[in-house]
Amino acid sequence: MCNNACMDTRTLKLFLSLSDTLHFGRASALCHISASALSRTIKHLEEELSVPLFIRDNRSVALTHEGIIFQTYARDALAQWDLTRNALLEEAKELHGEVSIYCSVTASYSFLYDILSKFRQNYPGIEIKLHTGDPDHALSRVQNNEEDISIAAKPDQLPKHLTFKPIAISPLLFIAPKEKGILSGNLISPINAEQWRNIPMILSEGGVSRDRVDEWFRRLNIKPNIYAQVAGNEAIVSMVSLGFGVGVVPKIVLDNSPLSNKVEVLDIQPALKPYEVGLFTLEKKLKNPLINALWCQIKANIR
Repeated sequence: MCNNACMDTRTLKLFLSLSDTLHFGRASALCHISASALSRTIKHLEEELSVPLFIRDNRSVALTHEGIIFQTYARDALAQWDLTRNALLEEAKELHGEVSIYCSVTASYSFLYDILSKFRQNYPGIEIKLHTGDPDHALSRVQNNEEDISIAAKPDQLPKHLTFKPIAISPLLFIAPKEKGILSGNLISPINAEQWRNIPMILSEGGVSRDRVDEWFRRLNIKPNIYAQVAGNEAIVSMVSLGFGVGVVPKIVLDNSPLSNKVEVLDIQPALKPYEVGLFTLEKKLKNPLINALWCQIKANIR
């Protein structure tokens, strides 16, 4: 596609940083260069390619159609570069480079110590780049080559080209505020269909948890009264503790929440199908010695 620019991994990394942030100031800060130097690099790359990659004005930056195509190429080119470089380093019995991991905040302090403590001792030359955020984005970030590995709940159908290694099982729990207030009349056990229709529900916007809750209500032929849809399970615990409604969260989230003493678990039957939590990566990425080293060190455990 281009000559010198394609072999210049630094240029590709700068391009990807700008394409991800769409902000010269933030991208230059992340890459530890000045905004003017970043702008010159992008301009030179566009000249090499003979096409514009970004549309810029005084207020915004956006990828052009050609920029979107080049973004895919840049991710693949860097992945291939890392694969080749690390294969050479493996021949020399030395691994250096980066592995990026994406997970929720809860997963970061529930699982990362066990996953990384021994790995860090065995492979001190491998740097871990950790990104945290909404678990609903975990699989797509791996599929789009934005991350090497993610930690999340396994969906009922594993997307094509992804591989999964289980590390834990967590029940999905219905939770209510300890101080029930106006909810008390509808939380008399066993809760019937009419009560469920009146109970305000606080649910995830999407993901495995939401899929299982929706299926649970469908089987009971109940249309839930959805009060709020939020990103991130931690926010559900917060809203429930304030008395806004009943929520559904994985047990690992509740166990690690500072607000766990302000909510209570409801004994609801039939129970929701539990979470199977584990690591995801693209099958082809296991050819990368760095990612394979981390992957192989982790035993497929259920705890």
